[in-house]
Amino acid sequence: MDMTLTLAERNVPRYTSYPTAPHFSAAVGAKTYAAWLAELPEASTLSLYLHVPYCRELCLYCGCTTKAVRRHAPVEAYAERLKQEIDLLGAAIGGRRVAHLHWGGGTPSILGAETLIAIADRISATFDMNDIAEHAIELDPRRVTPELASALGRMGVTRASFGAQDFAPHVQQAIGRIQSFQEVEAAIEAVRAGGVANFNIDLMYGLPRQTVGDVIHSAELAALLAPSRLALFGYAHVPWFKPHQKLIDEDTLPGAAERMAQMRAAAETLTQCGYLRIGLDHFALRGDDMQRAARAGRLHRNFQGYTTDEADALIGVGASSIGRLPQGFVQNAPDVGSYFRAIDAGQFATVRGLALSADDRLRARVIEQLMCDLAVDLDTAGGETDFSAELAAVDALSESGIVRRHGRHIAMTEKGRPFVRLVAAAFDAYLAKNQKRHSVAV
Repeated sequence: MDMTLTLAERNVPRYTSYPTAPHFSAAVGAKTYAAWLAELPEASTLSLYLHVPYCRELCLYCGCTTKAVRRHAPVEAYAERLKQEIDLLGAAIGGRRVAHLHWGGGTPSILGAETLIAIADRISATFDMNDIAEHAIELDPRRVTPELASALGRMGVTRASFGAQDFAPHVQQAIGRIQSFQEVEAAIEAVRAGGVANFNIDLMYGLPRQTVGDVIHSAELAALLAPSRLALFGYAHVPWFKPHQKLIDEDTLPGAAERMAQMRAAAETLTQCGYLRIGLDHFALRGDDMQRAARAGRLHRNFQGYTTDEADALIGVGASSIGRLPQGFVQNAPDVGSYFRAIDAGQFATVRGLALSADDRLRARVIEQLMCDLAVDLDTAGGETDFSAELAAVDALSESGIVRRHGRHIAMTEKGRPFVRLVAAAFDAYLAKNQKRHSVAV
């Protein structure tokens, strides 16, 4: 059996942070967060992430923190709490420059055009938005209207991200998300007409009933739309964590060999269409900001995946949102009820987090470089730390041809690119405590 197939089935984190979120604890709460915010220098730059945990219906593959809602009243109530939380942040760190603003979900557009504008206006009145590098929003192409597209332009959105996943009707039926290529194309045209210059498309492999032919055709169609960036994610089947995924028939999911073939076929198709491969799962046109950042060694990774964001602090707004400050990570209450109660009491909704140790920072630097650059020099990133056990683990992986080591320099091979999370995991001091919670490596 191909050794890489065995490696592909190992459970490892996605490393959008280190330490990863399962290791956050209640030791960091609202008072700690307030103290950390108070310590942020006036000259600090910020990245804001606003989470909207609502959708009109749940897609069966979804791993996001969201819920289906039919009535608009809960959405309106949530929007008011977002404004209140922004006001709390304004009292603590108002006036600082925002470099990046990202709306995620869920479906952020469920707030409605006028509410989106009202919240954006509240942010502009609270922080310095005059030199923002990117203002991005995640969109469901089935929910884009001319009114919404116009509002996005008025808000100053510069990038929209569309979830396409797969264009094959039988795959869409299996994942509970029916949307034609024409719908996605029309949504993109509407957003462009509204004034949003850049857009991304997300594709997936490893979905139920999906074939290699499906992912090739979907990649070709996505490339026809000429997004500046694409992402190719492997479906993470974690029904113990996301119960709605139990509605997916596990017998229709591709095995390790098929998943690997799908990933490789989609990646090859996108590169043949002119996209440059970045990190683990992103693709960009030459000249895109992300491509330039990757080439210059300035690519970063946060809870939205790969990013060009170099802000001093990431501030999460909304239920379940995660922030990162120089002192450590914080996360708001994941359930809307607890989030409402905290905000209504005039308090931050932080319920858990993690204060970073010197060892955490060092390992985070090593892991981020591996994930972004596919290589790391431990003499530079790891200082004088021994890492004997970690290097032994890397050497064991090198037998499969996915990684090469020369002294304290580690580099993924092109064959090994999809397995970079496994090499990063060698430097994860927390992993053994919670390994089964994570998705498969490829």
